Amino acid sequence: MSHIKLFTVTPECFKLDGGACFGVVPKSIWEKYVTADENNLIPLSSRCMLADTGDRVILVDVGIGNKQSEKFFSYYYLFENIGLERALAEKGYTCEQVTDVILTHLHFDHVGGAVKWAADGKTPELVFPNATYYCSKSQWNTAMQPNPREQASYFEENLKPIFDSGQLEFIEEEGPFCDGVYLEIKNGHTEGLIVPVFHHNGGKVVFMADFIAATYNIPLAYIPSFDINPVLSMEEKKEFLKRAVEQNYVLVFQHDYDNECCTLKDTPKGVRPDKIFKLADHMSGKA
Repeated sequence: MSHIKLFTVTPECFKLDGGACFGVVPKSIWEKYVTADENNLIPLSSRCMLADTGDRVILVDVGIGNKQSEKFFSYYYLFENIGLERALAEKGYTCEQVTDVILTHLHFDHVGGAVKWAADGKTPELVFPNATYYCSKSQWNTAMQPNPREQASYFEENLKPIFDSGQLEFIEEEGPFCDGVYLEIKNGHTEGLIVPVFHHNGGKVVFMADFIAATYNIPLAYIPSFDINPVLSMEEKKEFLKRAVEQNYVLVFQHDYDNECCTLKDTPKGVRPDKIFKLADHMSGKA
């Protein structure tokens, strides 16, 4: 499918503990890839994916949003915080034009931007009033009855308004979403994480979400401490990376502040990034 238009939109960036983003990998190794500040925090993006098929305008993930308290946001050191509306406008789109919102999973930094407070400051409104929202059924079930490890990542005010609107549909299993878009499902980071695959010019562009959050998470052992099942994450990653090298996938990274996209190559130490570039350059044929 060559006519599909793909964009990245970044509503905000934030910071998290560097060690948490690398799991068991020690700082003496991971600091070769990214520099932490004096509080051991590293910069992350909330990069989302926008796909225009001609018939549909599909947004994948929606960032953190602006509903939470000042105290909450103080934990995440938001910067370059322009919001979804402006991020979309920079690509020539409005929130009203979005027909489909695919939520890779329901952790607050992926779903918070789907709902905003109305002018009264207490009534929830959907940011994308004309869209159908999607998440996997298994992820929804997890969010409704979260395990203790993930409980702090699910907020009722992010989820209940979407369900109550009647605009939420569940993805039961992986498979085609629409012409040119396929949804894979992974379970290592969280149950029912959706990984969208876009077909473009005979190749595949994959939005990695929290499956592989950044280029520096590509090595098998570099599993964030946020993953609920790190061994399964490694198994899922190994299978995917083999396929991605063989078929020359373009990977789009949600949380890599410095690197937006890459292709992959085999090396004596395992699969590693090959070419690193912007999605816009790939779409224009410059990369």
